[in-house]
Amino acid sequence: MKKILAASFIFLLILGCTENQNQQKESEEVTMLKEKLAKFVPVKIQYDETILTDREKAVLEKLYYASKIIDDIFLEQVYSKNDEIKSRLIKSEDDLSKLQLELFNIMFGPFDRLEDNAPFIGVDKKPLGANFYPEDMTKEEFENWIKQNPQDEKSFTSEFTVIRRDNGKLVAIPYSEYFKDKLTEASNLLKEAAGFADNPSLKKYLISRADAFLSNDYYQSDMDWMDLKDHNIEIVIGPYEVYEDEMFNYKASFESFVTIKDPVETKKLEVFAKYLNDIEKNLPLDDKHKNFSRGSESPIVVANEVFTAGDTKAGVQTLAFNLPNDERVRQAKGSKKVMLKNVHEAKFEMLLKPIAEIVLDSDQLKYVTFNAFFNHTLMHEMSHGVGPGFIKINGRNTEVKRELKETYSTIEECKADILGMYNNMFMIEKGVYPKESEDEIMVTFLAGAFRSMRFGIGEAHGGGNAIIYNFLLEKGGYTFDETTQKVKVNFEKIHPALRELANLILTIQAEGNYQGAKELIAKYAVNSSSIETLRKKLERLPVDIKPVFEIEKKLK
Repeated sequence: MKKILAASFIFLLILGCTENQNQQKESEEVTMLKEKLAKFVPVKIQYDETILTDREKAVLEKLYYASKIIDDIFLEQVYSKNDEIKSRLIKSEDDLSKLQLELFNIMFGPFDRLEDNAPFIGVDKKPLGANFYPEDMTKEEFENWIKQNPQDEKSFTSEFTVIRRDNGKLVAIPYSEYFKDKLTEASNLLKEAAGFADNPSLKKYLISRADAFLSNDYYQSDMDWMDLKDHNIEIVIGPYEVYEDEMFNYKASFESFVTIKDPVETKKLEVFAKYLNDIEKNLPLDDKHKNFSRGSESPIVVANEVFTAGDTKAGVQTLAFNLPNDERVRQAKGSKKVMLKNVHEAKFEMLLKPIAEIVLDSDQLKYVTFNAFFNHTLMHEMSHGVGPGFIKINGRNTEVKRELKETYSTIEECKADILGMYNNMFMIEKGVYPKESEDEIMVTFLAGAFRSMRFGIGEAHGGGNAIIYNFLLEKGGYTFDETTQKVKVNFEKIHPALRELANLILTIQAEGNYQGAKELIAKYAVNSSSIETLRKKLERLPVDIKPVFEIEKKLK
């Protein structure tokens, strides 16, 4: 009897210890999740609908509901288990699950996009190819399949297919088939929106994009988007960016931007469009690689965000976009740049100014301005539209993004940022900006680089900024003071360093130099000692905004 009582006591003691350990572990997880959520400061995304007619308001409502479907599609693209995880979290009512769900909704999955996709739910790693490919498929298997089945190369590398296994063989399935139910619903909503649209060009785009969802051919609707004119509602919806596919950067993720055009601010920026050809001529690149075959159209729109969905809403919020990405459309018509004014204002006040006060030498704080921040984003987007696109390698016609594979996104974002500064200097030469804005452009970018690097150096924008920062530091364009732990721009050395890096990046793209891209990223897209020091000092600040969309409340 005594043995039984003793055994029971030990069992209860062990059980009590296990419960205490579980409670402690859960408490630590709750604390960790609260810290992660604190990195995103809630900001109301408001918009002025007074410039819209009642019919335009109806268009806006339909576009909102179509965009909600885009959220669902992207969630599936990110991870095969996302729907299952989200359903479980919604049903749970404990504090831990509620916090997990909140962060899950920000990240579009159980992986922390600010921490190189480290899991915060469970222990499974995020597949390199997201849910675009079978999770057990390797790069070698994909590449070997194409070598053995060259007739499949076009469909396998298409931006608009998923790869799956069928009886042990790899097959490419068009988005229009794989996401048929959701895309049909979104297509119907776009056609309903078109029914309310009085603007002919908006009506045409909405109908052609609705058709594209079902045909899997986005070319014509991209052309129609470029032709939008005299419209108040600026909308783009569909599969575009390839960042989520970290295996090859082939597959496009679904996203949506629903915005209202700011006609006054848009008018101010019309001057930039006429310089696109001059910008190409001025690139620090061998003339034989310069790209004068792209269309000369380069509309620039300033808009206020109403709602975003899918890829663009996951984790860090987008400041602006430059689309379409289809080189055929760019060759015919160029590309359109859309600047999100209300998002810029929020990020400048909530993020950039506090970062600058911590990382910059105090003597250079006066050069941090909203205009420099906004103008850099503008030129960043314009710079996406210049430089190599279609290229020829050993007599073979191809594209930069095909040749650079998984390195493409980081190299392309680095290009856009380094040329953002380089081309803004060119705008000063042309008299578009005053001479005194030169220092503002350089210093504001430096502060902004730390805003981007806080997204994670493994992420395309953060990695691109790390390359720029570490390269310019090595060349003396930036100077880090170990004593004050502050960084500043060396105005005398930065210009030749900018030109050198711009030439290096553009040449890698022009030559389709995959190995050169890998080596550049390996050497410079790293968490160097001064980056680590300054990032640690920024840990108490939010990393980005968490949009609280006014339209969500209106339409609930």
